Formats: sequence, C-alpha cells, structure tokens
Amino acid sequence: MEVMEHAVSSPTVRRWLELCARTFREHRDELTKLDAAIGDADHGANMARGFSAVEEKLPSLAGKDIGAVFKAVAMTLISTVGGASGPLYGTFFLQAAGPTAGKTSLTPEELYAAFRAGLEGLIHRGKAAVGDKTMIDAFAPAVEALEPHGADTAALALDRAVIAARRGAESTLPLVARKGRASYLGERSAGHQDPGSLSTVLLFEALRDAIVSPP
Repeated sequence: MEVMEHAVSSPTVRRWLELCARTFREHRDELTKLDAAIGDADHGANMARGFSAVEEKLPSLAGKDIGAVFKAVAMTLISTVGGASGPLYGTFFLQAAGPTAGKTSLTPEELYAAFRAGLEGLIHRGKAAVGDKTMIDAFAPAVEALEPHGADTAALALDRAVIAARRGAESTLPLVARKGRASYLGERSAGHQDPGSLSTVLLFEALRDAIVSPP
C-alpha cells in the first residue's frame, strides 16, 4: 500500500538518502559508460562511493533536523567524491541546509524553497545554465516543476519534477557541451547524454520513491 505524504519528514529524508545510495550503486556502470564517452569515466564510481559514505553516516543522524542532515551529507560528499560531482552535489545539499535548519518536516512549499536554494548554489558554483549540457539541464526544470500548486502533496510535486528531469536529461543528447570536461570535445560531445543529468534524474526519482513507498 502506498503512503502519500503531504509533508516530507526527517525519516523520509533519511530513507531518500538510503535509496540514493542503493540507486547509485545499481546505476554505477550506466553512469560510467555515459561519462566514458565525454568525460573521465568516473561519475558512476564517484556517485556510488559518495552516497555509500552518506549511507554509513545515517545512523548517527537519526533524530537530527533536516538541515543538519543536509549539512552532513554536503560535507560527506565534498570530502569523499572526486571530480566535479562532489563539490556540485555537496553545494546543493549545503545550500538546501539553510532553509531546512531546525525543521523535522517540510511542506511542499518548504521542500521547493530548499531545492530552489540548492539549485541557485549549483548554478553559482558551476557557472552553468540550461543548454550548456550539464546537470543543470535536468536540475533546473525539475526544481521549476517542483513548485507546488494548490493542494499538491509532495508526491504529486515530485512526480512532475521527475518527468521534467527526465526530459531535461534527454535534451542534453544533441547539445554541444559548453562547460566541464566534455566541453574539450567540442562538436564531438553532441550525441551523448550528460552523465550528471542522469544522476540528477536518479536523485529526484529516489526522493519520489521514498515519499510514495513504505519504509
């Protein structure tokens, strides 16, 4: 039986992070294959290692507010993940920690505010915009779709965000990269999906699944 939450609780956030760890381990090879085509072939290993390290810390975060959990996630990713993904995802969680400090649950509006802050941190850190063939191509439309409307539950908002993230990730296929290692390839980067855009989809899918499925 599905559990439909209007708010996102601290236990749900911890379940989200557990699902992220499992998801990135399961998709490690897929992310690596994408990154091998236009990058350093380490995105899959980096994401799996980083979120496995996060998973190991979760028992010590039980009872902590969501902001404290996000801050711990940020520090763990920054310290354990190599390449660009560690600082970028770390920045997202660090910026999302601000609006969620002291909170043990998030309304759809508060979840959106946290993700909006995280996205702004990503854009500032990576200096990328939609169309540059980066994770922003999936992240920005996902956050835009996450903005709640009327009596939206968090699950409904996440459903829209996942769809938007998938479309954004698919949109990177024909693009020529303008940022990151892939930009060194110039026109040869076209025809390949950006690996960071896929890891973004997986991140949003894991949160959606944490909200709508029982622990």
